Amino acid sequence: MSTSANNKRIAKNTMMLYIRMLLTMGVSLYTVRVVLDTLGTIDYGLYNVVGGVVTMFAFLSGTMASASQRFFAFELGRNNMGKLTQTFSMTMNIYLIIAVIIVVLAETVGLWFLTHKMTIPPERMDAAQWVFHFSILTFMMTMFTIPYNAAIIVQEKMTVYAYVSILEVVLKLILVFLLVFSPYDKLKLYSVLMFSVTTLVTLIYRTYCKRKFQHYRYSFFWDKALFYKLIGYSGWNLFGALAGMFNNQGVNIILNLFFGPTINAARAIAYQVSAAINRFAQNFMTATRPQIVKHYAGGENKQMLKLVFQSSKLSFFLLFIISMPMLLETNFIIGLWLKKVPEYVTLFTRLVILTALIDSLSLPLMTAAQATGKIRKYQTAVGGTMLLALPVSYFLLLGGFPPETVMYVAIVNSVICLFLRLLILKDLVELPVKKYLMEVILPSLSAALVAYAVPSILSSQIPRSMARVFIVGFTGIITSTLAIYLIALTMNEKRYILETLHKLKTRRNA
Repeated sequence: MSTSANNKRIAKNTMMLYIRMLLTMGVSLYTVRVVLDTLGTIDYGLYNVVGGVVTMFAFLSGTMASASQRFFAFELGRNNMGKLTQTFSMTMNIYLIIAVIIVVLAETVGLWFLTHKMTIPPERMDAAQWVFHFSILTFMMTMFTIPYNAAIIVQEKMTVYAYVSILEVVLKLILVFLLVFSPYDKLKLYSVLMFSVTTLVTLIYRTYCKRKFQHYRYSFFWDKALFYKLIGYSGWNLFGALAGMFNNQGVNIILNLFFGPTINAARAIAYQVSAAINRFAQNFMTATRPQIVKHYAGGENKQMLKLVFQSSKLSFFLLFIISMPMLLETNFIIGLWLKKVPEYVTLFTRLVILTALIDSLSLPLMTAAQATGKIRKYQTAVGGTMLLALPVSYFLLLGGFPPETVMYVAIVNSVICLFLRLLILKDLVELPVKKYLMEVILPSLSAALVAYAVPSILSSQIPRSMARVFIVGFTGIITSTLAIYLIALTMNEKRYILETLHKLKTRRNA
């Protein structure tokens, strides 16, 4: 497939994922409100805390999902369909093993913890146990959905992925409304209905894959070498995920030790805002990731590096354009969301967004490293560096530095990790570090600074209001578009954009 066709596919898939994100986010937020009103505070809290005992294993399934996507895309890139079928079957075997282990742990240790250690009203213990058992079943179904989900993503059928995701949240909303008219225990019924929706979604994904892709059909197959290859890759990915999790939770604990829960609340709000904005870059990478892996697997190293360079800039600017109004109007926007804005939220949010912007440059680099399958050195270096932020933050706070110091440490840590990734990829895929600095980092930062200048001036001169937010946001889009085109893009990228616009104009006039 030509580069032009690949770019069009990435653009189309990214757009579908954005539509999915906006619809599912809106429906999900409304569903939470309805569930809370219907179940009541106590039962809603019970559902989340009891279900959380099971879903704490979710990071494990996320690691396996990443491995599934990588290995499926790799075999597709090599056009080795026989190996792809074997890999799919082995992945299902591994998921079955993991599911059995989790069920055994959950129904023994987890059930004991629920019954004897958790604070649950005695009259709701029966309902809590009901929720617990169905949460286990729901989690198992989610596990078996992941390989089919991965297959749809690597086949780049994002339209199907988007439609099924939207159907899932709509079904959940409908079922929540059914709770209102139910004469049965609403908490018990809610857990059963959530399991039913998850089962239906799993069946839809499985049916679609069986009908559309003949290579994603399970038959028992066992290959010891492939098993260790999949587990080894997932294990090192798990190390990286755990490093990130321990870093995040460790900083929370350190802040709590020095400043108390108020600062924890401010940091939590900042990360919620960052997570919402981050989805734009992550959706773009979901559409781009299969292409990077396929290029590497097909021996097209030059094309892969070209896509890594382009997607680094695009993920950065997608995030930058969305986050600019928040950076300039943080206090006002958060004030619309929260009745009272806790101290440090504004500063924390701005610093967390800056960290996310740096990390957005790294997203394609992570994919390129994972495409090679040689991630032990990568995860050891990057994961170890992430963990170093903990002792550094602790000793700085011990020395009397203010709470925002941990955010500055995170920014420095992200910069160090970015350069570590570049150096490691230089060895793994012969990535030209100097070229990356000159064609990606320098133009991106220069364009961002220029684009930020005009909206920043307007924000400082116009009285605080909703109108100012819209003016700043609209101006930011215009200045960002101009700065990106004039400063950040190469001559070939500018030529491609002009040719695409010309084709669109010609097609419209035809």
